[in-house]
Amino acid sequence: MLDTSIVDIKGIGEKFAEDLQALNIFTVKDLLFYFPSRYDVIEIQPLSELIHEDKVTIEGRVLNTPSLSFYGRKKSRLTFNIEVENIAVKAVMFNRAFAKNQINMGDVITLTGKWDAHRLQITVSNYQKGSMEKSTDIQPIYSVRGDVTSYRLKKAIQQAMRDYANQVGEILPQDMLTAYKIPSRKDAIKTMHFPENRDALKHARRRFTYEEFLLFQLKIQILRKRRREATIGNAQQYDTGMINDFIKQFPFELTNAQKKSLDQILSDMKSPYRMNRLLQGDVGSGKTAVAAIGLYAAITANKQGALMVPTEILAEQHFKSLTKMFGELAKVELLTGSIKGKKRKEILANVENHQVHILVGTHALIQDDVHFDDLGLVVVDEQHRFGVDQRRALSSKGLHPDVLFMTATPIPRTLAITAFGDMDVSVIDEMPAGRKEIETYWIKANTFDRVLNFIAKHVEAGEQAYIICPLIEESDKLDIQDAVDLYNQLEAYYPPSIRVGLMHGRLHSTEKEEVMKEFAENKVQILVSTTVVEVGVNVPNATIMVIYDAERFGLSQLHQLRGRVGRGDKQSYCILIADPKSETGKERMRIMTDTNNGFELSEEDLKLRGPGDFFGTKQSGLPEFKVADMIHDYRALETARDDAQEIIEFNLLEKDSNYQKLRILLENEGVFDTILD
Repeated sequence: MLDTSIVDIKGIGEKFAEDLQALNIFTVKDLLFYFPSRYDVIEIQPLSELIHEDKVTIEGRVLNTPSLSFYGRKKSRLTFNIEVENIAVKAVMFNRAFAKNQINMGDVITLTGKWDAHRLQITVSNYQKGSMEKSTDIQPIYSVRGDVTSYRLKKAIQQAMRDYANQVGEILPQDMLTAYKIPSRKDAIKTMHFPENRDALKHARRRFTYEEFLLFQLKIQILRKRRREATIGNAQQYDTGMINDFIKQFPFELTNAQKKSLDQILSDMKSPYRMNRLLQGDVGSGKTAVAAIGLYAAITANKQGALMVPTEILAEQHFKSLTKMFGELAKVELLTGSIKGKKRKEILANVENHQVHILVGTHALIQDDVHFDDLGLVVVDEQHRFGVDQRRALSSKGLHPDVLFMTATPIPRTLAITAFGDMDVSVIDEMPAGRKEIETYWIKANTFDRVLNFIAKHVEAGEQAYIICPLIEESDKLDIQDAVDLYNQLEAYYPPSIRVGLMHGRLHSTEKEEVMKEFAENKVQILVSTTVVEVGVNVPNATIMVIYDAERFGLSQLHQLRGRVGRGDKQSYCILIADPKSETGKERMRIMTDTNNGFELSEEDLKLRGPGDFFGTKQSGLPEFKVADMIHDYRALETARDDAQEIIEFNLLEKDSNYQKLRILLENEGVFDTILD
């Protein structure tokens, strides 16, 4: 059995078994699935194809007796020439004095090492007398530590393959292997450890990439199905005619992406299960309009709606725009932490007796004294961590509303499939017609005077500007000084008619709100800010975004900042002031100036930063895969996701005997025992 202890493998004693356990190898199965971390491909190439300073392998005949010289303590240098394709190539070996007696004139020899194309010289790291048996040799490199050497590990794997390979059972149905042209599990394991050639290794890797993704997706889909079925339903009988009339009054036509997302949301609302959907779209793509239609649908079903946002100023903004949008059709009310006393009591009474149809606010919406009559839909804006606890807070009041999350951070599709795998995802990847693209420029700090003149010209024309001056650390007082210095510099530079505002993290929230309010009302024309979050306010008159030290931000953050302008009908500009030293930093700036598409940017950001880093932490709950790579193998990830959905939707794990092995594997991993919140 594969679950037996590694000490049962011939040649593995108690001490070696203990060393292997440090690598999390406890059973035969663990050992067989301890795949190489990479492969060194040794391939003889013609001299014309060798790249300077690459690790290469060449083969030739020794032209002279090797010359040996000593220097320092116990250090030596051995040199000789070999003939390759009628050309003399110099070979240099360090600290291999013994090789002088092994290498003779006239011998055929294979050398691997660093190539110097200018000197026609190879600095040898490995050599082998005679020709290579195969023109390509693939050497697996394992991640080892402690007393476990690669040699001992390989010997142990070899022995385990001899004794246990026949017990490796197939878990995928035969028609999948045939359709995807992938090898059996047993053959793929053998190839991963002992690859015959590149082609066989490629197919073995494809096999395990797909298997890892499929198992992961099945776990997510099972969890999602059980979550849905465990929740109390909230089927909403909305009035389609009224919804269509509401849409017709919009001063613009919905984009196709908006229509598709809306259809998905309305379909969820009608279903007996609770909605758990993420609506993602670029800044300015029209998510709020879609959410407003969803809220109106809940009203036509005689339910109430709630819109929860992270800050009071945003709540006020949404309240004003929804009040204007709904007019006489619905009563919209605002509830934030600063609304107190008699006014608050009055609002709470109206919410409880259904006089209020839509309540907009901050997290104050789910406090104990807020009681809805019949809440149908909650829309949650992105920076809100609306998790299990908040949902429980609503459930404890006998409310089981549909929940729609909105985010303006375009999430790469690979991460949307993995990180949000248990949610349904709607994407608005199309901008409304007539929207002017923001022009983005990357400049060095020494041209800042030109930027100040550019801002002055636009401010005189009635426009406004943001200047972002980032903090390295929130706790670093000196960095706030950067912003204060810049603020003082601008105050001195501009005439009194141009007012400059300052916002940073040490201001009290009421002071921040006041500064933002002044900016929104154009009492302040230029806003210097260290903080990013508070700048989430819609100021259509702001047309210039200057980002100081732009290399300190990731692509997604830069794009979010850029999205704060371009909200009106005037041409907008984003100016990145940066002097990045690294290639990655320079690449970020180039990508920003090349595209305004948030989804393209997020894919590029993912490539530059890696999946764990994308969400800002290495502990982002993203799975670790042995073979699969979420970025490079995203097509396999999408295929696995689609297959997993079909398997769960048609209950193939129960009904189809071809999937029995897969079901047993998932059962053994305890997937069906998951306790649901």
